[in-house]
Amino acid sequence: MRNPYEVLEIKEGASKEEIKKAYKEMVKKYHPDQYGNNPLRDLAEEKLREANEAYDYLMKNTSDGPRYTENNYENHTDSGYGSFNEIRMDLQNGNLGAAEEKLNRMNIRDAEWNYLMGLLNLRKGWYDNAYNHIVNACNLEPNNLEYRQTLNNLRNRNTGYRQTYYGRNNRGDSDFCDLCFKLWCADTLCECFGGDLIGCC
Repeated sequence: MRNPYEVLEIKEGASKEEIKKAYKEMVKKYHPDQYGNNPLRDLAEEKLREANEAYDYLMKNTSDGPRYTENNYENHTDSGYGSFNEIRMDLQNGNLGAAEEKLNRMNIRDAEWNYLMGLLNLRKGWYDNAYNHIVNACNLEPNNLEYRQTLNNLRNRNTGYRQTYYGRNNRGDSDFCDLCFKLWCADTLCECFGGDLIGCC
């Protein structure tokens, strides 16, 4: 695994504020949504994964934690059950069973764990569970733009669904009432002219 300072393109020993600033820039630069169907999208996703791991590591190990070394960075990202990067790859490739097994065997349930569990639930169609895990991830790391953007997308999707569903439902009710009113008017007019559109028993 590459040196996290190199990944975020900052000098070693940078402050937490410098790390956060560099991370935000990387998220803006490499977020896959900016690439659409561009062939560079896969590369951008890989860069963003690297940036997430580097940020996660440095925020936990800067100033009051141990200093970076190649060995302890490797140990941090690999719990023996697979790294977060491997789980992201599993999710991207549709290996949901492998991703779920690795996540369930991890002891650390930090922001990244919650975020990935949220993505897993989202891929499985379990939107309530996905939403709850992604909210937890945002609460644990409120400055993580990737988590926040995913949460906003989920909220927008939910709002759009509700508007579409309830909009259709309301329109259906008004269409039915409109039809009843028109039939009643037509029947009344027919009776005025001596006919009967809707016969009474």
